[in-house]
Amino acid sequence: MIREKIFRLVSSIDPVDDLELAHQQETLLWIESGNPLFRIQKPDIPKKHLVSYFILFDEDQQKVLLVDHKKACLWLPTGGHVEVDEDPKESVIRECFEELGIQADFFFSDPLFITSTVTVGLTAGHTDVSLWYILRGDSSMICEFDQDEFNTVQWFSFDEIPYEKSDPHMRRFIGKLKNLRSSL
Repeated sequence: MIREKIFRLVSSIDPVDDLELAHQQETLLWIESGNPLFRIQKPDIPKKHLVSYFILFDEDQQKVLLVDHKKACLWLPTGGHVEVDEDPKESVIRECFEELGIQADFFFSDPLFITSTVTVGLTAGHTDVSLWYILRGDSSMICEFDQDEFNTVQWFSFDEIPYEKSDPHMRRFIGKLKNLRSSL
């Protein structure tokens, strides 16, 4: 059942470009293959597994929250690995509370973006298939955060994001978010 639900979620994403389309198609084939979708042992078993990212977005200030991730050595969205047989949206709810101590307030109930990325940093070399969700955020709030996972957290306006030290798909995600925002 969960495999079918994830297949529907991935199918429903409207790709912004050819790369996202390729990631979407590769992911659908992976889901259909019957290969494991969920990480069962840290850091990388199986070598390819599902992740739920979530971006806190302050629509009024046009800012997003990123975390200085200790293991990845990058500025990343918050999020984490989807547990075995867990709905990716439930992963967001769980991780939002664990990492930031707040309740998830979804801008959209389904993910906006999908990527497939080989990891870097201290746990380099496996593939994270990431579903990117958007949550409502308030950049004036003081964020508690999981100090075991992150050095710090910071709100960035779109032109301040350290793209060269972030997820390699961050610029494309922000472009998609901007386009979506202008069409609403």
